[in-house]
Parts: sequence; C-alpha cells; structure tokens
Amino acid sequence: MKQYQASVGLVPSTGERPVAATVVLVDGRALVRECLTHALNLALGETVIAFADIDGLLAHGADTRASLVVLSVAGTPDAATHDGIFRLAKHGYATVILADAQDPDDIAQAIERGARGYIPTCEPLDVFVKVMRLVRAGGIFVPAKSLMAARQTAGGEAAPQTSGVFTPRQAAVIDALRRGKPNKIIAYELDMRESTVKVHVRNIMKKLNARNRTEVAFLANAMAGAQP
Repeated sequence: MKQYQASVGLVPSTGERPVAATVVLVDGRALVRECLTHALNLALGETVIAFADIDGLLAHGADTRASLVVLSVAGTPDAATHDGIFRLAKHGYATVILADAQDPDDIAQAIERGARGYIPTCEPLDVFVKVMRLVRAGGIFVPAKSLMAARQTAGGEAAPQTSGVFTPRQAAVIDALRRGKPNKIIAYELDMRESTVKVHVRNIMKKLNARNRTEVAFLANAMAGAQP
C-alpha cells in the first residue's frame, strides 16, 4: 500500500511525511482527488501529491518543493474558497483554481484574492496542463469568456464589463496587442490618444505581471485558448 501511495503521490494516512513534489493538488473528494493526481502525474511527467484540504498542505508545506498548487473546487467557489486562496498566496504558493463555475465575478474574486489562474472543468486535460505551465512561468490565466465579455470592438461599442479583471478599453487594447498592432494604430482604431494607449498598456502589463508587450500578447493568446 505504501508503494502505491508513493507512486501516485497520495498523502499517507498514517502520519508519514508525503513524497516531495513540485505540484500539489487540493481536493476534498477522495475519488476525484485520486483520479486527478494520477492524470496530472502522467501528463506532467513529475511527482504530484494531493491533500484533502489546505490545512493538510500547510502542515506538510516544509516537506514539499511545491511550485504550484491546484485548488480543485466542487461547484462554485465560496467565501471559504476565497479565504483559502488568500492563505495560499500568503504562504507564497502560485495557485490555479479548478472549478465547475465560469461566472466572471467568481473568476475576478479568485484573481483578486491571489490566484494566478482559473480553469473551468469543461476544458480538456491538455489545456489544463498548459495553463499550469503558464502560471509556473509567472503568467496569469483566466478563461477566454471572461476576457471577451469585457472586450470592446474597434468601432467603439462597449461590451458589458462583467469580468472585473480588465476594463472594456483595456480589453480592446489587449485584443489589438494580440494582433501585433503598434500604439499609433491602436490609438487611431480606438479613437484615443497614443499617450492614453501607453497608459493602458502599462496597466495591462501590471495586471498580467508581464515585462513587455510581447509577454502581454503571449498571455492574452493563452487566455483566448490560442497556441503561444
């Protein structure tokens, strides 16, 4: 039994220390937890360990080399989930939320509390793995719908701002950056000053933790489900 636990990264129930890992999964559902651990272990090619709750992870935190925590949520993230995200961020863990819900407000709250990514369970495993790698590289991921819901068309007609992550104008600038357009063209198409575009770009870079326009385009493409 011990050999089985070590091979799939499950936390022993006997009080023994878990196997050191770079990725940690937190899920309170035993069957889902075991299945996800197996799947991520195979997909990532590295040791993945799992805990039933955040308290268990923090209690064994010194025994792991976790560079990423996947917080799997049944249904919709609630206040306890957001508190857990904050606790993980406070302890320095880069956290990705895996949840059934895709409500823009839930996604925005998770990012505001410190999550580095949010992936709905409707996405396939390969997309999930790409999101994890993006977050580990220092990026931030939100579903395309939450970005596109706030996007503004080039003609100036604003879409409803529902994501809480980007303003409609910022979303329009992001879309233009994805297409490789320079500031002068963006300003012309969106009917704004070039200096205003530069301000938007700086704010977008800050929100995405990006160092330059190229990284913004890369992260935006990832959020839109495109290949980098």
